[in-house]
Amino acid sequence: MHAVNGISYVLEEGQTLGIVGESGCGKSVSVLSVMGLIPQPPGEIAAGEVIYWEKQDLLKLSESELEHIRGTDIAMVFQDPMTSLNPVLTIGRQISEAMVVHMGMNQRQARERAIELLTLVGIPNGDARFGDYPHQFSGGMRQRVMIAMALCCNPSVLIADEPTTALDVTIQAQIVDLVKELREKMGMAIIWITHDLGVIAGLAEQVIVMYAGFIVEKGNVDHIYGAPGHPYTLALLKSLPRVDRTSDDRLATISGLPPDLLGLPPGCPFAPRCAYEVERCRQENPQLMPIGTGHETACWVDVQTGGER
Repeated sequence: MHAVNGISYVLEEGQTLGIVGESGCGKSVSVLSVMGLIPQPPGEIAAGEVIYWEKQDLLKLSESELEHIRGTDIAMVFQDPMTSLNPVLTIGRQISEAMVVHMGMNQRQARERAIELLTLVGIPNGDARFGDYPHQFSGGMRQRVMIAMALCCNPSVLIADEPTTALDVTIQAQIVDLVKELREKMGMAIIWITHDLGVIAGLAEQVIVMYAGFIVEKGNVDHIYGAPGHPYTLALLKSLPRVDRTSDDRLATISGLPPDLLGLPPGCPFAPRCAYEVERCRQENPQLMPIGTGHETACWVDVQTGGER
């Protein structure tokens, strides 16, 4: 099964890139490959490159070399903090451990830095909370702890894999605001993975839309939200609730189900669910093609006019 197929993108220094798509489209697998966290076997990275700072191919590094990259240069915030944090170790120990290993700090220095980080991510009384365990924190606070752990070695790239999915909308907004503030303070680049196009609209400069392991559209956030070029992107945007809709308006839905990746059809994987499908869509899977400055889509149909490209 090909979980990810020939995807390619560039993340600039200090930039935020949003990756969106429904469950099973390959969002998380793609970034886990970057981090070298795909279990092999059963997984396999068959081909490709992950170029870091234009000189290092991360896929060619040994496990020990990757361990040095993880945390110090590229850090990751996972989706569920309760399963990512060790329940029998204190929060303070889990944050300070990376600084001892990667930065050569002693225990006192690591403790002081961990308390600073807890304050930075908005957890009050960091000195007192240093010795607490994960179950003593709320869901939003645990996610803030995960962000503190990711930031402890001052990474240049932060990967956030659906970090707000399990949180209510108020806490979600706080986490998004926190990440934006930290990005401005630290100048790091961010990859933000989510189902929520609303979050991406206020956070990212560039957006990638994935479906069935492929990138079906990518470009500037204003271009994609203002004039989506792929039927899937258009359908996702139409399914979002809007404050300017009347109570009589029904949210649009996407009929059908995502394809079985064990037996993808020969044409466009979205064709069976697509309202713009033409005969060519069933026969040939389109490659990404430019439709504007810095805006690409993989579709045989111009969704803005309804005609074939």
